[in-house]
Amino acid sequence: MENSIITKADIPSVSGLFNKASLHDATFIIFGATGDLSMRKLFPALYNLRVDGLLPDDFKIVTVARSNKTLESLLERFKSGVQRFSRSGFKEEIWQQLAERTTYVQVNYGDPQSYATLKAELGMDKQDNAQRRYLFYLSTPPTSFNVIIEGLGKNGLVTPAHHNAGPPTRVVFEKPFGRDLSSALELNALAHQYLDEEQLFRMDHYLGKETVQNILIFRFANAIFEPIWNRRYIHHVRITAFENIGIEGRGAFYEEAGVIRDVLQNHLLQILALCAMEPPNSFEAEHIRDERAKVFKALRHLDASSVGSDVSLAQYAGYREEDGVDRDSRTPTYASVKLFIDNWRWAGVPFILSTGKNLKKKMTQIEIVYTPVPLCLFKENDVCMKLEPNVLTIRIQPEEGISLRIGTKTPGEKEDVSPVQMDFDFNQSFKEKAQQEAYEKLLLDCLRGNQTLFARQEEVEHMWHFVAPLLDGAQDGSIPMGTYEPGSAGPEVKP
Repeated sequence: MENSIITKADIPSVSGLFNKASLHDATFIIFGATGDLSMRKLFPALYNLRVDGLLPDDFKIVTVARSNKTLESLLERFKSGVQRFSRSGFKEEIWQQLAERTTYVQVNYGDPQSYATLKAELGMDKQDNAQRRYLFYLSTPPTSFNVIIEGLGKNGLVTPAHHNAGPPTRVVFEKPFGRDLSSALELNALAHQYLDEEQLFRMDHYLGKETVQNILIFRFANAIFEPIWNRRYIHHVRITAFENIGIEGRGAFYEEAGVIRDVLQNHLLQILALCAMEPPNSFEAEHIRDERAKVFKALRHLDASSVGSDVSLAQYAGYREEDGVDRDSRTPTYASVKLFIDNWRWAGVPFILSTGKNLKKKMTQIEIVYTPVPLCLFKENDVCMKLEPNVLTIRIQPEEGISLRIGTKTPGEKEDVSPVQMDFDFNQSFKEKAQQEAYEKLLLDCLRGNQTLFARQEEVEHMWHFVAPLLDGAQDGSIPMGTYEPGSAGPEVKP
Protein backbone atom coordinates (compact mmCIF):
# COMPACT_ATOMS: atom_id res chain seq x y z
CA MET A 1 0.00 0.00 0.00
CA GLU A 2 2.96 2.26 -0.61
CA ASN A 3 2.16 5.92 -1.36
CA SER A 4 -1.57 5.29 -0.93
CA ILE A 5 -3.96 7.30 1.19
CA ILE A 6 -7.29 5.91 2.37
CA THR A 7 -9.99 8.54 2.30
CA LYS A 8 -13.66 8.48 3.23
CA ALA A 9 -14.47 8.48 -0.47
CA ASP A 10 -12.85 5.05 -0.70
CA ILE A 11 -15.00 3.55 2.03
CA PRO A 12 -18.61 4.77 1.72
CA SER A 13 -20.12 1.74 3.43
CA VAL A 14 -17.65 1.51 6.30
CA SER A 15 -17.83 5.20 7.07
CA GLY A 16 -21.60 5.09 7.17
CA LEU A 17 -22.10 7.68 4.40
CA PHE A 18 -25.24 6.98 2.39
CA ASN A 19 -26.77 8.94 -0.48
CA LYS A 20 -30.54 8.69 -0.59
CA ALA A 21 -30.65 10.09 -4.10
CA SER A 22 -28.90 6.98 -5.41
CA LEU A 23 -31.60 4.65 -4.03
CA HIS A 24 -34.38 3.50 -6.32
CA ASP A 25 -37.90 3.00 -5.05
CA ALA A 26 -37.90 -0.10 -2.88
CA THR A 27 -40.12 -2.68 -1.25
CA PHE A 28 -38.97 -4.55 1.84
CA ILE A 29 -40.60 -7.99 2.15
CA ILE A 30 -40.08 -9.45 5.61
CA PHE A 31 -40.71 -13.20 5.96
CA GLY A 32 -41.27 -14.35 9.55
CA ALA A 33 -42.65 -10.92 10.41
CA THR A 34 -44.39 -12.15 13.56
CA GLY A 35 -41.05 -13.03 15.20
CA ASP A 36 -39.05 -11.01 17.70
CA LEU A 37 -36.45 -9.88 15.14
CA SER A 38 -38.98 -7.81 13.22
CA MET A 39 -40.26 -6.15 16.37
CA ARG A 40 -36.92 -5.59 18.11
CA LYS A 41 -34.58 -4.86 15.19
CA LEU A 42 -36.04 -4.54 11.69
CA PHE A 43 -38.89 -2.10 12.26
CA PRO A 44 -36.85 0.10 14.64
CA ALA A 45 -34.08 0.13 12.00
CA LEU A 46 -36.47 1.14 9.20
CA TYR A 47 -38.01 3.76 11.48
CA ASN A 48 -34.59 5.26 12.31
CA LEU A 49 -33.65 5.34 8.65
CA ARG A 50 -36.85 7.23 7.94
CA VAL A 51 -36.07 9.69 10.73
CA ASP A 52 -32.65 10.30 9.17
CA GLY A 53 -34.11 10.71 5.69
CA LEU A 54 -32.15 7.76 4.30
CA LEU A 55 -34.97 5.66 2.86
CA PRO A 56 -36.15 6.09 -0.72
CA ASP A 57 -39.10 8.45 -1.01
CA ASP A 58 -41.35 5.68 -2.31
CA PHE A 59 -40.69 2.73 -0.03
CA LYS A 60 -43.11 0.00 0.97
CA ILE A 61 -43.01 -2.73 3.62
CA VAL A 62 -44.78 -6.04 3.05
CA THR A 63 -44.82 -8.29 6.10
CA VAL A 64 -45.22 -12.03 5.53
CA ALA A 65 -45.88 -14.92 7.88
CA ARG A 66 -47.84 -18.16 8.09
CA SER A 67 -50.05 -16.93 10.93
CA ASN A 68 -53.60 -15.71 10.49
CA LYS A 69 -52.92 -12.20 11.80
CA THR A 70 -54.53 -8.84 11.17
CA LEU A 71 -52.44 -5.94 9.96
CA GLU A 72 -53.72 -3.85 12.86
CA SER A 73 -52.45 -6.31 15.49
CA LEU A 74 -49.07 -6.52 13.79
CA LEU A 75 -48.74 -2.74 13.58
CA GLU A 76 -49.44 -2.44 17.29
CA ARG A 77 -46.65 -4.92 17.97
CA PHE A 78 -44.23 -3.15 15.62
CA LYS A 79 -45.13 0.21 17.15
CA SER A 80 -44.32 -1.06 20.64
CA GLY A 81 -40.99 -2.31 19.30
CA VAL A 82 -40.15 1.08 17.84
CA GLN A 83 -41.13 2.81 21.10
CA ARG A 84 -38.94 0.47 23.14
CA PHE A 85 -35.92 -0.05 20.90
CA SER A 86 -35.54 2.94 18.58
CA ARG A 87 -32.42 5.05 19.18
CA SER A 88 -34.26 8.12 17.82
CA GLY A 89 -37.10 8.31 20.30
CA PHE A 90 -40.68 8.02 19.14
CA LYS A 91 -42.34 10.50 16.79
CA GLU A 92 -45.94 9.77 15.87
CA GLU A 93 -45.73 11.40 12.45
CA ILE A 94 -42.74 9.26 11.44
CA TRP A 95 -44.43 6.13 12.70
CA GLN A 96 -47.53 6.94 10.66
CA GLN A 97 -45.40 7.20 7.53
CA LEU A 98 -44.19 3.64 8.17
CA ALA A 99 -47.61 2.31 9.14
CA GLU A 100 -49.39 3.63 6.05
CA ARG A 101 -46.78 1.97 3.82
CA THR A 102 -47.03 -1.45 5.55
CA THR A 103 -49.22 -4.37 4.48
CA TYR A 104 -49.53 -7.99 5.58
CA VAL A 105 -49.82 -11.14 3.47
CA GLN A 106 -50.42 -14.58 4.97
CA VAL A 107 -48.25 -17.10 3.11
CA ASN A 108 -48.02 -20.85 3.46
CA TYR A 109 -44.35 -21.25 2.60
CA GLY A 110 -44.91 -24.46 0.63
CA ASP A 111 -48.02 -23.35 -1.28
CA PRO A 112 -47.58 -21.97 -4.86
CA GLN A 113 -50.90 -20.11 -4.67
CA SER A 114 -49.62 -18.15 -1.66
CA TYR A 115 -46.71 -16.89 -3.75
CA ALA A 116 -49.07 -15.88 -6.55
CA THR A 117 -51.01 -13.84 -4.00
CA LEU A 118 -47.80 -12.27 -2.71
CA LYS A 119 -46.60 -11.45 -6.23
CA ALA A 120 -49.88 -9.70 -6.98
CA GLU A 121 -49.61 -7.71 -3.75
CA LEU A 122 -46.09 -6.63 -4.74
CA GLY A 123 -47.19 -5.55 -8.21
CA MET A 124 -44.09 -7.08 -9.74
CA ASP A 125 -45.66 -7.40 -13.22
CA LYS A 126 -46.61 -3.72 -13.43
CA GLN A 127 -44.53 -1.60 -15.78
CA ASP A 128 -44.40 1.17 -13.16
CA ASN A 129 -42.40 -1.18 -10.90
CA ALA A 130 -39.86 -2.29 -13.50
CA GLN A 131 -37.04 -0.48 -11.67
CA ARG A 132 -38.36 -0.92 -8.12
CA ARG A 133 -36.02 -2.93 -5.93
CA TYR A 134 -37.50 -5.84 -4.04
CA LEU A 135 -35.60 -6.91 -0.93
CA PHE A 136 -36.74 -10.25 0.53
CA TYR A 137 -35.61 -10.59 4.14
CA LEU A 138 -35.77 -14.12 5.55
CA SER A 139 -36.05 -13.66 9.31
CA THR A 140 -37.50 -17.15 9.70
CA PRO A 141 -35.78 -20.15 11.30
CA PRO A 142 -33.09 -21.50 8.93
CA THR A 143 -35.14 -24.67 8.45
CA SER A 144 -37.56 -22.59 6.33
CA PHE A 145 -34.92 -21.04 4.04
CA ASN A 146 -34.94 -23.81 1.42
CA VAL A 147 -38.69 -23.96 0.97
CA ILE A 148 -39.00 -20.16 0.79
CA ILE A 149 -36.20 -19.81 -1.78
CA GLU A 150 -37.78 -22.55 -3.87
CA GLY A 151 -41.19 -20.86 -3.58
CA LEU A 152 -39.80 -17.47 -4.60
CA GLY A 153 -37.81 -18.93 -7.50
CA LYS A 154 -40.37 -21.34 -8.96
CA ASN A 155 -43.10 -18.70 -8.84
CA GLY A 156 -41.08 -15.96 -10.49
CA LEU A 157 -40.65 -13.59 -7.54
CA VAL A 158 -36.85 -13.74 -7.89
CA THR A 159 -34.79 -14.19 -11.05
CA PRO A 160 -31.02 -14.23 -11.69
CA ALA A 161 -29.73 -10.71 -12.22
CA HIS A 162 -27.88 -11.69 -15.41
CA HIS A 163 -31.18 -12.69 -17.03
CA ASN A 164 -32.41 -9.06 -16.88
CA ALA A 165 -35.93 -10.39 -16.39
CA GLY A 166 -38.27 -8.53 -14.10
CA PRO A 167 -37.42 -5.89 -11.48
CA PRO A 168 -34.20 -6.13 -9.42
CA THR A 169 -34.49 -8.62 -6.55
CA ARG A 170 -32.24 -9.50 -3.61
CA VAL A 171 -32.55 -11.96 -0.74
CA VAL A 172 -31.21 -11.47 2.78
CA PHE A 173 -30.64 -14.52 5.00
CA GLU A 174 -30.61 -13.97 8.74
CA LYS A 175 -27.87 -16.05 10.32
CA PRO A 176 -27.11 -18.87 10.71
CA PHE A 177 -26.82 -19.82 7.05
CA GLY A 178 -27.42 -23.55 7.40
CA ARG A 179 -26.86 -25.83 10.40
CA ASP A 180 -23.62 -27.40 9.24
CA LEU A 181 -21.45 -27.72 6.15
CA SER A 182 -23.75 -30.09 4.25
CA SER A 183 -26.85 -27.95 4.80
CA ALA A 184 -24.94 -24.77 3.86
CA LEU A 185 -23.74 -26.43 0.63
CA GLU A 186 -27.30 -27.52 -0.15
CA LEU A 187 -28.73 -24.05 0.54
CA ASN A 188 -26.04 -22.35 -1.55
CA ALA A 189 -26.73 -24.69 -4.47
CA LEU A 190 -30.47 -24.08 -4.26
CA ALA A 191 -30.10 -20.30 -3.99
CA HIS A 192 -27.86 -20.22 -7.07
CA GLN A 193 -30.56 -21.91 -9.13
CA TYR A 194 -32.64 -18.75 -8.88
CA LEU A 195 -30.24 -15.94 -7.96
CA ASP A 196 -26.72 -14.77 -8.74
CA GLU A 197 -24.21 -14.46 -5.90
CA GLU A 198 -24.44 -10.66 -6.12
CA GLN A 199 -28.11 -10.94 -5.09
CA LEU A 200 -27.44 -12.99 -1.95
CA PHE A 201 -26.83 -11.21 1.36
CA ARG A 202 -25.87 -13.48 4.27
CA MET A 203 -26.49 -11.36 7.34
CA ASP A 204 -24.22 -11.19 10.38
CA HIS A 205 -25.25 -8.13 12.36
CA TYR A 206 -21.89 -8.02 14.19
CA LEU A 207 -20.27 -6.77 10.97
CA GLY A 208 -22.59 -3.76 11.06
CA LYS A 209 -21.33 -2.55 14.44
CA GLU A 210 -19.27 0.64 14.27
CA THR A 211 -16.50 -0.79 16.41
CA VAL A 212 -16.21 -3.95 14.29
CA GLN A 213 -15.97 -1.87 11.11
CA ASN A 214 -13.42 0.29 12.90
CA ILE A 215 -10.99 -2.66 13.01
CA LEU A 216 -10.12 -2.07 9.35
CA ILE A 217 -9.85 1.69 9.78
CA PHE A 218 -7.69 1.26 12.87
CA ARG A 219 -5.34 -1.11 11.06
CA PHE A 220 -5.06 0.54 7.68
CA ALA A 221 -5.40 4.25 8.48
CA ASN A 222 -2.71 4.33 11.20
CA ALA A 223 0.85 3.76 10.06
CA ILE A 224 2.20 2.88 13.52
CA PHE A 225 0.29 -0.41 13.97
CA GLU A 226 0.48 -2.31 10.68
CA PRO A 227 4.31 -2.84 10.84
CA ILE A 228 3.93 -4.65 14.18
CA TRP A 229 0.73 -6.53 13.25
CA ASN A 230 2.38 -9.92 12.73
CA ARG A 231 4.03 -12.96 14.32
CA ARG A 232 7.30 -11.11 15.08
CA TYR A 233 5.65 -8.82 17.61
CA ILE A 234 2.34 -10.42 18.63
CA HIS A 235 2.40 -13.29 21.14
CA HIS A 236 -1.29 -14.22 20.94
CA VAL A 237 -4.74 -12.79 20.23
CA ARG A 238 -7.91 -13.26 22.27
CA ILE A 239 -11.35 -12.63 20.79
CA THR A 240 -14.09 -12.85 23.39
CA ALA A 241 -17.89 -12.57 23.29
CA PHE A 242 -19.49 -13.14 26.69
CA GLU A 243 -23.10 -12.64 27.79
CA ASN A 244 -24.31 -12.26 31.34
CA ILE A 245 -27.74 -13.75 30.62
CA GLY A 246 -28.82 -17.35 30.12
CA ILE A 247 -31.12 -18.71 27.42
CA GLU A 248 -34.13 -16.75 28.75
CA GLY A 249 -36.82 -19.33 28.07
CA ARG A 250 -35.59 -20.17 24.56
CA GLY A 251 -34.59 -23.73 25.42
CA ALA A 252 -35.94 -25.37 22.27
CA PHE A 253 -34.19 -22.82 20.04
CA TYR A 254 -30.92 -23.05 21.93
CA GLU A 255 -30.88 -26.84 21.79
CA GLU A 256 -30.94 -26.49 18.00
CA ALA A 257 -28.37 -23.68 17.86
CA GLY A 258 -25.93 -23.86 20.74
CA VAL A 259 -23.07 -21.47 21.25
CA ILE A 260 -20.96 -22.88 18.38
CA ARG A 261 -23.63 -22.24 15.74
CA ASP A 262 -25.02 -19.13 17.39
CA VAL A 263 -21.81 -17.12 17.89
CA LEU A 264 -18.54 -18.94 17.17
CA GLN A 265 -19.21 -20.04 13.58
CA ASN A 266 -20.24 -16.57 12.42
CA HIS A 267 -19.57 -13.60 14.73
CA LEU A 268 -16.19 -14.62 16.11
CA LEU A 269 -14.76 -16.07 12.92
CA GLN A 270 -15.74 -12.93 11.00
CA ILE A 271 -14.05 -10.73 13.62
CA LEU A 272 -11.01 -13.01 13.38
CA ALA A 273 -10.89 -12.47 9.61
CA LEU A 274 -10.95 -8.68 9.99
CA CYS A 275 -8.11 -8.86 12.52
CA ALA A 276 -5.96 -11.26 10.50
CA MET A 277 -6.59 -10.37 6.84
CA GLU A 278 -3.96 -8.83 4.60
CA PRO A 279 -4.40 -5.24 3.38
CA PRO A 280 -6.86 -5.34 0.44
CA ASN A 281 -6.00 -3.74 -2.90
CA SER A 282 -8.82 -1.27 -2.24
CA PHE A 283 -11.88 -0.98 -0.05
CA GLU A 284 -14.08 -2.36 -2.81
CA ALA A 285 -16.38 -5.09 -1.48
CA GLU A 286 -14.85 -7.96 -3.43
CA HIS A 287 -11.28 -7.02 -2.52
CA ILE A 288 -12.16 -7.07 1.19
CA ARG A 289 -14.08 -10.32 0.85
CA ASP A 290 -11.19 -11.87 -1.07
CA GLU A 291 -8.85 -11.20 1.85
CA ARG A 292 -11.32 -12.48 4.44
CA ALA A 293 -11.71 -15.69 2.44
CA LYS A 294 -7.92 -16.19 2.39
CA VAL A 295 -7.89 -16.18 6.21
CA PHE A 296 -10.56 -18.90 6.36
CA LYS A 297 -8.65 -20.98 3.80
CA ALA A 298 -5.50 -20.73 5.96
CA LEU A 299 -7.17 -21.92 9.19
CA ARG A 300 -5.46 -25.05 10.48
CA HIS A 301 -8.03 -27.83 10.56
CA LEU A 302 -8.94 -29.14 14.00
CA ASP A 303 -8.28 -32.87 14.07
CA ALA A 304 -8.62 -35.48 16.80
CA SER A 305 -5.09 -34.86 18.08
CA SER A 306 -5.61 -31.12 18.62
CA VAL A 307 -9.23 -30.89 19.69
CA GLY A 308 -8.62 -32.25 23.19
CA SER A 309 -5.98 -29.72 24.23
CA ASP A 310 -7.13 -26.70 22.24
CA VAL A 311 -10.88 -26.77 22.90
CA SER A 312 -13.05 -26.28 25.96
CA LEU A 313 -16.81 -26.90 25.83
CA ALA A 314 -19.11 -26.48 28.82
CA GLN A 315 -22.65 -25.87 30.04
CA TYR A 316 -23.61 -23.57 32.85
CA ALA A 317 -24.91 -25.35 35.93
CA GLY A 318 -28.67 -25.66 35.66
CA TYR A 319 -28.84 -25.47 31.86
CA ARG A 320 -30.30 -28.98 31.57
CA GLU A 321 -33.12 -28.00 33.94
CA GLU A 322 -34.25 -25.11 31.70
CA ASP A 323 -37.60 -25.44 29.90
CA GLY A 324 -37.24 -27.03 26.48
CA VAL A 325 -33.77 -28.46 27.17
CA ASP A 326 -33.04 -32.18 26.96
CA ARG A 327 -32.07 -33.57 30.35
CA ASP A 328 -29.11 -35.35 28.70
CA SER A 329 -28.24 -32.40 26.47
CA ARG A 330 -24.77 -32.09 25.01
CA THR A 331 -25.39 -28.61 23.60
CA PRO A 332 -22.62 -26.30 24.85
CA THR A 333 -23.39 -22.87 26.27
CA TYR A 334 -19.66 -22.07 26.41
CA ALA A 335 -16.94 -22.72 23.86
CA SER A 336 -13.29 -21.72 23.72
CA VAL A 337 -10.95 -22.80 20.94
CA LYS A 338 -7.29 -22.12 20.22
CA LEU A 339 -6.65 -21.95 16.50
CA PHE A 340 -3.80 -21.17 14.15
CA ILE A 341 -3.61 -19.44 10.79
CA ASP A 342 -1.02 -21.12 8.62
CA ASN A 343 0.29 -18.23 6.55
CA TRP A 344 3.43 -16.07 6.54
CA ARG A 345 2.05 -13.29 8.75
CA TRP A 346 0.55 -15.42 11.52
CA ALA A 347 2.44 -18.73 11.58
CA GLY A 348 2.68 -19.96 15.18
CA VAL A 349 0.51 -17.21 16.73
CA PRO A 350 -2.40 -18.64 18.78
CA PHE A 351 -5.81 -17.04 18.29
CA ILE A 352 -8.12 -17.88 21.19
CA LEU A 353 -11.85 -17.49 20.49
CA SER A 354 -14.15 -17.71 23.51
CA THR A 355 -17.88 -17.24 23.84
CA GLY A 356 -20.52 -18.18 26.37
CA LYS A 357 -23.76 -17.38 28.14
CA ASN A 358 -24.59 -16.71 31.79
CA LEU A 359 -21.11 -15.44 32.59
CA LYS A 360 -19.80 -12.73 34.91
CA LYS A 361 -20.38 -9.79 32.57
CA LYS A 362 -21.41 -8.88 29.07
CA MET A 363 -18.31 -8.21 27.02
CA THR A 364 -17.16 -8.46 23.41
CA GLN A 365 -13.57 -7.48 22.79
CA ILE A 366 -10.30 -8.25 21.01
CA GLU A 367 -7.01 -8.39 22.93
CA ILE A 368 -3.78 -8.16 20.94
CA VAL A 369 -1.12 -9.35 23.39
CA TYR A 370 2.38 -8.34 22.32
CA THR A 371 5.55 -10.33 22.93
CA PRO A 372 7.21 -9.52 26.28
CA VAL A 373 10.45 -7.52 26.31
CA PRO A 374 13.36 -9.86 25.46
CA LEU A 375 15.53 -8.82 28.41
CA CYS A 376 14.70 -7.26 31.75
CA LEU A 377 17.11 -4.35 32.29
CA PHE A 378 16.11 -3.59 35.87
CA LYS A 379 18.23 -4.70 38.84
CA GLU A 380 15.37 -5.65 41.12
CA ASN A 381 13.98 -9.14 40.59
CA ASP A 382 10.56 -8.14 41.90
CA VAL A 383 10.40 -5.37 39.28
CA CYS A 384 11.21 -7.83 36.50
CA MET A 385 8.61 -10.24 37.80
CA LYS A 386 5.93 -7.50 37.60
CA LEU A 387 6.61 -6.52 33.99
CA GLU A 388 3.50 -7.09 31.90
CA PRO A 389 3.31 -7.31 28.10
CA ASN A 390 1.74 -4.53 26.10
CA VAL A 391 -1.89 -5.26 25.30
CA LEU A 392 -4.00 -3.52 22.69
CA THR A 393 -7.71 -3.98 23.47
CA ILE A 394 -10.49 -3.21 21.01
CA ARG A 395 -13.78 -3.11 22.91
CA ILE A 396 -16.81 -3.88 20.72
CA GLN A 397 -19.53 -3.84 23.37
CA PRO A 398 -20.90 -2.62 25.68
CA GLU A 399 -18.29 0.13 26.26
CA GLU A 400 -16.95 0.70 22.75
CA GLY A 401 -13.38 1.92 22.53
CA ILE A 402 -9.68 1.10 22.23
CA SER A 403 -7.05 0.98 24.95
CA LEU A 404 -3.32 0.29 25.01
CA ARG A 405 -1.54 -1.00 28.11
CA ILE A 406 2.04 0.24 28.48
CA GLY A 407 4.62 0.16 31.26
CA THR A 408 5.71 3.37 32.94
CA LYS A 409 7.86 4.36 35.90
CA THR A 410 6.13 4.51 39.24
CA PRO A 411 6.86 7.83 41.00
CA GLY A 412 9.44 7.57 43.78
CA GLU A 413 13.08 6.69 44.46
CA LYS A 414 12.82 3.11 43.36
CA GLU A 415 13.00 2.08 39.69
CA ASP A 416 9.60 0.47 39.74
CA VAL A 417 7.34 -0.14 36.74
CA SER A 418 3.55 0.05 36.68
CA PRO A 419 1.11 -0.72 33.86
CA VAL A 420 -1.10 2.18 32.71
CA GLN A 421 -3.87 2.44 30.15
CA MET A 422 -4.02 4.81 27.21
CA ASP A 423 -7.75 4.87 26.48
CA PHE A 424 -10.08 5.98 23.68
CA ASP A 425 -13.82 5.95 24.44
CA PHE A 426 -15.90 5.78 21.28
CA ASN A 427 -19.06 7.32 22.72
CA GLN A 428 -17.19 10.08 24.51
CA SER A 429 -15.18 11.11 21.46
CA PHE A 430 -18.18 11.04 19.12
CA LYS A 431 -20.95 12.00 21.51
CA GLU A 432 -22.22 14.67 19.09
CA LYS A 433 -22.67 12.10 16.31
CA ALA A 434 -25.61 9.70 16.40
CA GLN A 435 -24.48 6.13 15.86
CA GLN A 436 -26.48 4.05 13.43
CA GLU A 437 -27.50 0.63 14.69
CA ALA A 438 -26.01 -2.37 12.90
CA TYR A 439 -29.26 -3.34 11.18
CA GLU A 440 -29.67 0.18 9.81
CA LYS A 441 -26.31 0.07 8.05
CA LEU A 442 -26.81 -3.45 6.78
CA LEU A 443 -30.32 -2.85 5.44
CA LEU A 444 -29.08 0.15 3.50
CA ASP A 445 -26.15 -1.84 2.15
CA CYS A 446 -28.58 -4.55 1.01
CA LEU A 447 -30.67 -1.93 -0.72
CA ARG A 448 -27.64 -0.44 -2.45
CA GLY A 449 -26.11 -3.78 -3.36
CA ASN A 450 -22.95 -3.24 -1.28
CA GLN A 451 -21.78 -6.67 -0.06
CA THR A 452 -18.69 -5.56 1.89
CA LEU A 453 -20.17 -6.52 5.24
CA PHE A 454 -21.79 -9.78 4.09
CA ALA A 455 -20.26 -13.23 3.83
CA ARG A 456 -19.60 -14.71 0.41
CA GLN A 457 -20.47 -18.32 -0.38
CA GLU A 458 -16.94 -19.66 0.08
CA GLU A 459 -16.53 -17.83 3.41
CA VAL A 460 -19.62 -19.51 4.83
CA GLU A 461 -18.53 -22.93 3.64
CA HIS A 462 -15.00 -22.54 5.04
CA MET A 463 -16.40 -21.42 8.43
CA TRP A 464 -18.70 -24.45 8.64
CA HIS A 465 -15.81 -26.71 7.60
CA PHE A 466 -13.69 -25.35 10.45
CA VAL A 467 -16.30 -25.83 13.22
CA ALA A 468 -17.43 -29.28 12.00
CA PRO A 469 -15.08 -31.18 14.41
CA LEU A 470 -16.42 -29.06 17.29
CA LEU A 471 -20.04 -29.83 16.45
CA ASP A 472 -19.26 -33.53 16.01
CA GLY A 473 -17.17 -33.73 19.18
CA ALA A 474 -19.85 -32.03 21.26
CA GLN A 475 -22.50 -34.51 20.15
CA ASP A 476 -20.53 -37.78 20.15
CA GLY A 477 -18.76 -37.07 23.45
CA SER A 478 -15.24 -37.08 22.07
CA ILE A 479 -14.86 -33.55 23.46
CA PRO A 480 -15.59 -33.54 27.21
CA MET A 481 -18.47 -31.32 28.31
CA GLY A 482 -17.58 -29.39 31.44
CA THR A 483 -19.72 -27.22 33.68
CA TYR A 484 -19.33 -23.73 35.11
CA GLU A 485 -21.22 -21.69 37.64
CA PRO A 486 -23.56 -18.96 36.37
CA GLY A 487 -21.94 -15.58 36.89
CA SER A 488 -18.41 -16.99 36.78
CA ALA A 489 -15.62 -16.24 34.32
CA GLY A 490 -16.07 -19.63 32.65
CA PRO A 491 -13.36 -22.14 31.63
CA GLU A 492 -10.23 -20.99 29.84
CA VAL A 493 -7.95 -22.13 27.02
CA LYS A 494 -4.41 -20.84 27.57
CA PRO A 495 -2.13 -19.65 24.75
